Amino acid sequence: MEQPSPAHHRAQPDLEKEKHAASRVTLIGMFLDAFLGVIKVIGGTLFHSQALVVDGIHSFTDVVSDWVVLAVMRLSRKGPDADHPYGHQRIETLGTLLLGSILIAVGAALAWENILRLLSGEDLAVPGWPVLVAAAISVGSKEWIYRYTRHVGIRIRSDLLIANAWHSRTDAFSSVVVLVSTIGAMLGFVWLDVVAAVVIAGIIIHIGWKFTWDSVKELVDTGLSEEDTRMLMNIAMETDGVRNVHELRSRRMGHDILLDVHLVVRPEISVSEGHQIGMKVVAAMREALGNILDINFHIDAENDEKYPHPAEPDLPSREQVREYLQNALGELPHHSKLRLHYLKNRVHLELFLDEDHPAPELTNETVRQVLADYPWFGSVRVWVAAT
Repeated sequence: MEQPSPAHHRAQPDLEKEKHAASRVTLIGMFLDAFLGVIKVIGGTLFHSQALVVDGIHSFTDVVSDWVVLAVMRLSRKGPDADHPYGHQRIETLGTLLLGSILIAVGAALAWENILRLLSGEDLAVPGWPVLVAAAISVGSKEWIYRYTRHVGIRIRSDLLIANAWHSRTDAFSSVVVLVSTIGAMLGFVWLDVVAAVVIAGIIIHIGWKFTWDSVKELVDTGLSEEDTRMLMNIAMETDGVRNVHELRSRRMGHDILLDVHLVVRPEISVSEGHQIGMKVVAAMREALGNILDINFHIDAENDEKYPHPAEPDLPSREQVREYLQNALGELPHHSKLRLHYLKNRVHLELFLDEDHPAPELTNETVRQVLADYPWFGSVRVWVAAT
């Protein structure tokens, strides 16, 4: 028995609100990044600070990342459709991968250029005091946009927006490095400016690698952490009616989690009771992890990994079993009920008779004799229900 839990897709109005919130904060950040980039590149060039120039280029990469976020958020916040029944969140993952790749490329180019300058032994100029002003403005404004963007990203559950917020904070970190290196250069350690440029480039590479690697892990369906998986297994095992959990698979799609769970229950329970047990597991797991989008649970009467269904002999269907009984014992009473249990590659029968319609030929012994030579036969129980 396999049942998907009710999909908790966000309603279209909610998706529209999320797109609007993401676009608004991203546009604000983009204009701020462009303004800071111009100030820092011009200021660094005029007042002899290579570190500030690199920091300005870092700000321009923020502008590029903001464009990526705007485009991707518009696509990834579209609701599910026939071709994408789980939604479009993986587009957000691709956008994060692209953003990380851009950061790595820019950071590597800047680091290489400034390492060559440091090794060349060329005379380096002392940065002017306006560099300190530009760096201080950058620190304050980028810390503010980081906090604003991260708040919105958490609220709408967007890894891409949160990643973009951290990109903004790296700009603030790099501006702090500019402040320190400029003060050092003014005190006579002129080489600190170029070293700071290399450090800032390294920060850009590090953040880019983190975004890229996390996106790759998601695209290849990397599961939840061992700790979270163990927690979900314990939740299932502690649910009344669950005898074992022999498989739990997970994967991520954007900020959301998708789960496949195999639950072992008592073999004699009804289909509806098995489904109810599964729904209790679903509710408990959703309470533990709020970003679970969908849980597909499979109800097993036994561990089907331990007892795989063989190709030969094929286990008979209900109609075939009934035909075997009727050929040997005659027509079954009209009010009789046949229940089959497929366990350990055998078929176990329960035959329910009504005492108002007796069938003396149907006993445990007679049915067992009729079916004993069949390799699929496991056991039989004949019940007579009193009215």
